[in-house]
Amino acid sequence: MKIATAQQMREMDRAAIQERGIASTLLMENAARAVARAAVSVAEARPERPGRPRRAVCFCGAGNNGGDGVAAARFLMEAGMEVRAVLVGRREKMTSDCREMERRLEAKGGSLEDFTPDAPDFACWCLEADVMVDALFGIGLNTPLRGDPLMAVQMMNTCDIPVVSADIASGVEADTGRVLGDAVQADVTVTFSLPKVGHFLGEGGLRTGRLTVAEIGIPLDLVLWTESNFYSVCENDVYLPRRERDAYKGNFGRDYILGGSVGYTGAPVLAARAAVRAGAGLVSVGVPEPIWPVVAMKLDEAMPSPLPAGKTGMLSLEATEQILARMNSSDVCLIGPGLGRGNGVASVVRHLLRSAHTAVILDADGINALEGHIDVLEARRGVVTILTPHDGEFLRLGGDLSSGDRLAAARSFAQEHGCCLVLKGHRTITAFPDGSAYVNTTGNPGMAKGGSGDVLGGIILALLGQGMSCREAVPMAVWLHGRAGDLCAEEIGEYGMTPGDLIERLPRVLRECEGKIRELGPQ
Repeated sequence: MKIATAQQMREMDRAAIQERGIASTLLMENAARAVARAAVSVAEARPERPGRPRRAVCFCGAGNNGGDGVAAARFLMEAGMEVRAVLVGRREKMTSDCREMERRLEAKGGSLEDFTPDAPDFACWCLEADVMVDALFGIGLNTPLRGDPLMAVQMMNTCDIPVVSADIASGVEADTGRVLGDAVQADVTVTFSLPKVGHFLGEGGLRTGRLTVAEIGIPLDLVLWTESNFYSVCENDVYLPRRERDAYKGNFGRDYILGGSVGYTGAPVLAARAAVRAGAGLVSVGVPEPIWPVVAMKLDEAMPSPLPAGKTGMLSLEATEQILARMNSSDVCLIGPGLGRGNGVASVVRHLLRSAHTAVILDADGINALEGHIDVLEARRGVVTILTPHDGEFLRLGGDLSSGDRLAAARSFAQEHGCCLVLKGHRTITAFPDGSAYVNTTGNPGMAKGGSGDVLGGIILALLGQGMSCREAVPMAVWLHGRAGDLCAEEIGEYGMTPGDLIERLPRVLRECEGKIRELGPQ
């Protein structure tokens, strides 16, 4: 799904109102209905309080986001709830649409009262509410919260009452996900027409809660014509190529994994097992000779082979030509899982990158080999090169995260160095040299364990080897990896799950995608 900037949303609103003649109040009421529906659903999930109806508190700013909240208060009243709508701001600052929503609220017997946080009756009423609506600020906020708005945010965050945010959690910067001083911790966010960067990335991604995208009457063509180079990857975006009935193993990739060292036998094994489970046709694994017997015992479906090693149990320079020959006969290569960090190993990796013209995925110590030698990537411009760093590895490569804007940092790096960058972490970002980027929507903290990255590398390897383009394979692999992790969390819990459990659940995740293709594709 496309992700819009704040400016793009403002332009869509303007075009709908000024060029298409759609009343701004109609758009506002449609937005408010969506917010009210979500609030009713949240409230009804709470325990009933005999003898009184459900209660809602709507915190409304003076702008159009506040107008959404005022209108939502009216719809909640019509749904039979007791509602208090509160203006957190100055009345002289209210927009004309917000004033119109106040008039309509009053016509239904409601009122927009001033924010009085110190009034005991108001605080007690809030503590007995079933739901709170956050309509303080929309996507235009760009300065830190202070004064009454800050106090209102803190009240919502400390009352232990579920919060539904209109458009975006107040306090979150829409285009970066940065929290400006403080921000509402929403349980549900109802956004309009298209999601925004702040719903996914930065601390804002942690403040969004469950995200719902509501259509509010902006013409579909305006939404479709909005250009975007940033997308979220969701279930409906993931598919698998159909396998021909007469296919053989060579059709599904000749994949090569280079990894392992003494003490690090697990990493290449996890990557190989993941690649096989993700549908790879032939998976070969090159490892230093001292660990080859161990790896061979662990792998039945992949084909491990020994390579010359030095005294430390890591690859030696003598292995270079043998590896290069294997790479050039493969469709795609994964370099790095468990390789170890040493001058000799790093030299081998850099030589391979300069000499081979095969698509390469660099993970772990394959990435570390580029520290201080980022120019090696320049020699591979035009050849698929994928880097999968976590934040620490990204910084060692020269990436800049000082602004807190991970999206901008990932895009800048991918464009500057002509590579595909998978910046791992909460909401993993996949950035491409043309400036486009994809944010993942699956995964959980239980995946934060050694070996999870090796599994991801194996899935990317397998999808690329099966003929998917880099733009298709990498974001989908990240989604599949996270979805497998979510299944693990559901079934065995985040604490006890392991990278091996991710691999075991890959067939189920892939089966979900296969079923979708059979249903939608030609029979």
